[in-house]
Parts: sequence; C-alpha cells; structure tokens
Amino acid sequence: MREKFLVLSFSFALFALGFTLPCFAQDKIAAIVNDEIITQKDLNDFINILRIQLSEELKGKELESRVQSMKVDLLNKLIEDRLILQEAKKEKIAVNEAMVKSRVAEIKRRYPSEAYFTEALAKQGLVQADIEEKIGDQFMLRGIVETKVKPRVSISPNEVTDFYQKNKEKFILPQQRELTVIDFKNKIIAEEVYNALKSGQAIDELNPKYALNTDNITVAQDEQLRKDIEDRIFKLGPGEITAPVEVEQIYYIFKLNNILPPRQQNLSEVQDEIHNFLGNQKMQEELIKWINELKTRAYIKILQN
Repeated sequence: MREKFLVLSFSFALFALGFTLPCFAQDKIAAIVNDEIITQKDLNDFINILRIQLSEELKGKELESRVQSMKVDLLNKLIEDRLILQEAKKEKIAVNEAMVKSRVAEIKRRYPSEAYFTEALAKQGLVQADIEEKIGDQFMLRGIVETKVKPRVSISPNEVTDFYQKNKEKFILPQQRELTVIDFKNKIIAEEVYNALKSGQAIDELNPKYALNTDNITVAQDEQLRKDIEDRIFKLGPGEITAPVEVEQIYYIFKLNNILPPRQQNLSEVQDEIHNFLGNQKMQEELIKWINELKTRAYIKILQN
C-alpha cells in the first residue's frame, strides 16, 4: 500500500491563554513573558480546553492518551504562544467573531443539547466565553503566522520534480476497486433490489421502478471504507454485488465493476500533493526559526519547578 504523507502540524500549541486577573496563592506564576505572565491556571485551562476540542474526534482512553502526550513541554508551548500572540497584537491582527462563533457551534454539535455542552464545560471549570476567547486567540495565531512566516516559504518546480524522482516508490497506487454504490432508506426495498440484481437484472432496468440513487467510487484496501464493508467488497468478483449493508439506518448495495492493478503514478498526478507536503515542511522549519527569533528578543523567565 502506498505510504501516505502526513501534513506536519505547527509545533506550537493552538490555544494562547490570556491573563487578566490578579494572581492568588493558589494560582502560582509559572512563567513571565515580556510584561505578561503565565499561571498554573493557564496551564490547567489549556489541558481542559484541549480535552474538549479533542473529544470531537477521540473518546475514552484514546482521548486521555492523546491529552497526556501533549502535556510534554506544555509550558514551553504556552510561552511560544504568548510570544506569537504579542506579535499578533502589535500587528493588529483582527479576529473574525463570526468565525469564532461558527467554530464554537461546531463543537456544540458534538453534544446532545446546549445543557450537555454547558455541563461538560462546567466539569472542566470553564464557560462558553472561555472557549470563545481561546478560539479567538487561535485565529490570531494563524493570522500572524500567515503574515510573518508564510511569505518566507516558496517551493520551486525543480524541488517537486527532485522529490518525485527520489521517492517514486511512495507514489505507487495499490490495487483498487471500481464500484457502483446504491443507497436506500427502506430495508425492504433494498432487499427487493438486491434479489432482482442477484437474479440477473441490471441496475438500469430497475431504475425506472425504484428511482435508484447510485454513485460510482474507486477505493483501495485499508484506506477509505469501514472494515466490515471493505471485507465484503474485496471478496467480490467483477459483476458481483453485496447484500444490503446498514450504516446509520441507510442500506447500501455495492456492485464491483472492475479491478484496477497497482500502478506507478506519474508526476503530473502527484505534483500538487508533493508541493503541499514540501510547503508544510518548509512552513514548519520557518516557523521554528521565527519563534526562535522572537525568543532572542524577549524577556522570558520560568518560575515553575
């Protein structure tokens, strides 16, 4: 199977935590960054908001494992965020409030109701305003990086070609299946169509009676489909169909049309992918350089043991 590229994410944390209240005994100062401070509460808030945002994709032990892995060098990440935010404020990077509210709405949709969302925040010692503030900071971080770092990044056609020539083995498409997919909301109709297809009738023959909703897709093994569906599809021979498969109360029939052998992709097919990959690599490198430049000009004192 073709090795996939992973888009490199920024090394800095996505949530810069603001400080507006005085520091009490139970809220120790962890670090000073120029004329601002990072407190233990900032560190705790970072973890709590991180957990809420990651819960959009992860659950249970997997969620906690990811959170714990991101605790490593957390204070340094928050120091870097604070430096970047200070630059964003100097450059007067504006926050689009509509985008902030849209992002909060996305998070809310993970919960059965507004009350469940509010309760989840309360368990972490947060309110919605905390989430909105941190997401606003996130947009400011992205905005200043777009302004200060992205212009430093350029990828030439020669770099793309050179990478392709040195890594051709990464651009071999695995064996693929060309399929027709029919979906149904009604299980009985799905079974009727399945039986008709099994008896030798063609999809086009059945379409006038059932107004079939069809789509054509091409898939490779271990890439796109649920494991149980994939197992059924990759046992089919050309022209064969699966029995109806239920996914979230929708019933699907898959018909195998063709088996495509593995093949080497040419440069024109993958040049955009390579360009994006190299661009992300350089973005990461330039970001680290820029953050180090900020650090050399900043006053930073770490007080946490």
